[in-house]
Parts: sequence; C-alpha cells; structure tokens
Amino acid sequence: MISAHHIWDRIAAYAAHDDPMVAACNLIALVVASNQPFYPLYVYWAVSDQIWPTFFTFISTPFFLAVPAVARRYSKIGRALLPVAGMANTILSAKVFGPASGVEIFLIPCALIAATFFRPSERMIAFLLIGTALLINLGLSGKYGAPAHSFTVSEYQAFFRLNAMSAGTLTVFVGLIASGLMSRFKTRT
Repeated sequence: MISAHHIWDRIAAYAAHDDPMVAACNLIALVVASNQPFYPLYVYWAVSDQIWPTFFTFISTPFFLAVPAVARRYSKIGRALLPVAGMANTILSAKVFGPASGVEIFLIPCALIAATFFRPSERMIAFLLIGTALLINLGLSGKYGAPAHSFTVSEYQAFFRLNAMSAGTLTVFVGLIASGLMSRFKTRT
C-alpha cells in the first residue's frame, strides 16, 4: 500500500525545480489544480444546487497539472502556461456561468503571476501576458453570449462573493509565494 507520505513526496518531487521561480509557479499550478475538484462543492454550498456547469472548469485541470512537466524542459513556457491556463479557464467560466458570476476577477491573479514570475530580461513575456489579461477583461466582458445556466439575482450575488473570495485568496497566496522568493533573493545578495 502506498502511504500518504509517499504520495506527498512524489508530488513535491514533481513540483521541485532548481529555479525558484519555476518551483513557485509549479506549486501555484498544483494548488490550483488540487482545488478545482472542490469548486462544485463551493458552488453547491454558497450558490445553488445547479452545479453541473462547474464541471466545465475541469477542462483546464490537465493544463495546470502539466505546468511542472512543461517547465522542466522549457522554463519560460512552463511559467507562461500557468497564467495562460488561468486566463483560458476564466474565459470558459465566464461563458458558462456568465459575467455576473464575477469569475472574471480571476484575471487579477493571472496578471499578478505574469508580473511576478518573469525576470527583467523576460519582461516582454510578462507584458504580453498582462496585456492579454487586460484585453480579455476589456474585450470579452459582456460578449460571452447566454450562459449555460442562468442563476437568480441572489445566486449571482453569492457567486460573485464566492469568486471574489477565491480570487482574493489566490492573489494573497501568490503574493506570499512571491514575498518568500524575494526574501530568498535578498539573502543571497
């Protein structure tokens, strides 16, 4: 029988990387992927018993899980895959749930990841990803068409609160990871 300790060691080895920026993105990607199965439960508890639309969000799970594997071979592409997967999941979720769900707020942690985990020599990649998040917000908002399921006004208010709390928590988590990186770099100088 495989122990929980053994499983955790394998996950930690999968996320590990010599480059601390890559390791940070790997960790964030695996945390996001590990939280996705709980999203339908959060929606059930906080919003509505109509959770079938939440299963569309699982389309992005393999992309989050692939970040460490891609980053192992191609550091920049792996790091970029994290916000790209997040932005794609945000677009899909906005289409499925509707903008009133507040799901577009997840573009904030996507932009923060792009701004944080690329070196000064890689700023063009960061600016491209940040600009993409901005263009998604400005260009697609309100243009998704009818959602897969329309929720009531009070359900959309609850949905907005849930997504704001989730995106806020992810933003804080990314900030804590980034501050840990900054302190590592500071102690090296």
